[in-house]
Amino acid sequence: MKTISNVVCPFCGSLCDDIEVDVDDNRVVKVRKGCAISVAKFTKYNEERIYKPRIDGREASLEEAINEAVEILANAKYPALYGWSCTSTEAINVGIEIAELVGGVMDNTASVCHGPTIIGEQDAGISTCTLGQVKNRADLIIYWGCNPAHAHPRHMARYSAASKGRFVKGRKERKVIVVDVRKTHTAKAADIFIQIKPNSDFELLTALRWAVKNGELEQEEIAGISAEKIEEIADMLISCRFGALFFGLGLTMSAGKARNIEAAVNLVRELNNYTKFVMVPMRGHFNVTGANEVMAWATGFPFAVDFSRGYPFYNPGDTTFVDVLTRGDCDAALIVASDPVSGFPAEAIRNLAKIPVITLDPHETLTTMISKVVIPTAIVGIEAEGSAYRMDAVPLRLKKLVEPPPGILSDEEVLKMILKKLKERVK
Repeated sequence: MKTISNVVCPFCGSLCDDIEVDVDDNRVVKVRKGCAISVAKFTKYNEERIYKPRIDGREASLEEAINEAVEILANAKYPALYGWSCTSTEAINVGIEIAELVGGVMDNTASVCHGPTIIGEQDAGISTCTLGQVKNRADLIIYWGCNPAHAHPRHMARYSAASKGRFVKGRKERKVIVVDVRKTHTAKAADIFIQIKPNSDFELLTALRWAVKNGELEQEEIAGISAEKIEEIADMLISCRFGALFFGLGLTMSAGKARNIEAAVNLVRELNNYTKFVMVPMRGHFNVTGANEVMAWATGFPFAVDFSRGYPFYNPGDTTFVDVLTRGDCDAALIVASDPVSGFPAEAIRNLAKIPVITLDPHETLTTMISKVVIPTAIVGIEAEGSAYRMDAVPLRLKKLVEPPPGILSDEEVLKMILKKLKERVK
């Protein structure tokens, strides 16, 4: 048995890099320092695995599956490539080259989660920093529309509220504010909980910004919060030495969407006239930030990139995978490290089931069940190495801990095989 230290956890956007894993006889037998989700990811990775490629439900060789995938993509007039948040940045880079070659649309899961964050940042900019700076310096933490106690279990202990920093020693030296529509487990651990009315984030953010500017609030209540309370919170924000606003899907997927992010950016910008304040999105999948980063530096756009014109074209709401599917525009799909069938709108799923789908995934999912071609792949961070970007856009290297099942290749290797044969086919 061997112990591997400083392992990066390939689950959520926190990418905790202090995990210790015991490996015996090519199996992960024990995990230390990880949260409950991390332990389950490392120890139960072999459950519901796919071990053989499939074409139309029958077992096939890897070569047959690759050839069938190439035929589908080469014959498609407008294929869509989607997913990419649970694989390596190296695989994503190959995927972009495939999308450009076949003239399809390349989208990642940010379009259904933090896409509004990116749009808001594009419109208004962002004042941000690394999680290490928050850990060492922040004495005021805001969690807005997120519940890290459930979604990012070690975030508060490692990077924010309860972390031991260089200049801020721990929880007693920090104030924590939670803004949400319901009292979550994170809210129970906060110093102040602000329960707002659903879909009123924009109003509260705007009111806070006005109060920070020392403006007089004419209404007695905004977003379900009294004017007096809003002014009290504004005073807390101004008087901190270093503040950090972490926000989640409660802000990006409620009414206002990108305008909510723009309002938050403007609030943080205003606060920087008085103190130091930053904001960081709470990203979900372990490399969804990487998907945005790689697509941005390869194409100029972070998601929903359409290559059908012969050059990258970006128009969220038109070129996102959900919209393309709902309209019934695409005639083939390549899904990598994602399960859109489990969460997409019904009309989009119905249209997806009508077209040939190629899925690369280590596990059985609802999407693999409707796929014409299924190619099992190795799990990045356990059976394959690769790089990923943390939620604060810091790149980290994921390690290979064990060997994958016989004949199973990584996403990157499979995609390179598809790309090579596509180039031969196009010529």
